[in-house]
Amino acid sequence: MKLSPKDLRDMNLFKYYRLTRRWVTKTYELSSADFELLVYLDCKEFFRRQDFIDGAYTYTWDKNRWERLRREGWIDVFKERNRTSSKYAVYQMSRKAKSLITRVYRILLGEENLPQSSRSVFYKNKTYTDKTFNKAIDDMVKDKER
Repeated sequence: MKLSPKDLRDMNLFKYYRLTRRWVTKTYELSSADFELLVYLDCKEFFRRQDFIDGAYTYTWDKNRWERLRREGWIDVFKERNRTSSKYAVYQMSRKAKSLITRVYRILLGEENLPQSSRSVFYKNKTYTDKTFNKAIDDMVKDKER
């Protein structure tokens, strides 16, 4: 079955994308570019470093992004480079990254809510932005069309 633009609109799939992305970046201390690049890589079962580079063309340049994502456990090595039989290493998304992406999909589909109250990263209300995001999360949870 092929989805149409109307199907996506009727699902309200992107209605709360910005709020969800902001929650991810603040909770997991990722930049928006890092998160969206992880979503891109999640669409590939296995990838090479060149796939990462190709996916990163549209984001701000960050020469440390690859090593940081690997060091923080978002990307795992699937197959090490072997100079005799393979010319490059093969990577995959870590369990941590797959879990995050799946959770984001569940939130966007309305199957799960963003954390509220004291579990929310915006709970301390240090800034005006935190207060507005708390209000937006409350509105999102109350939305019956989600």
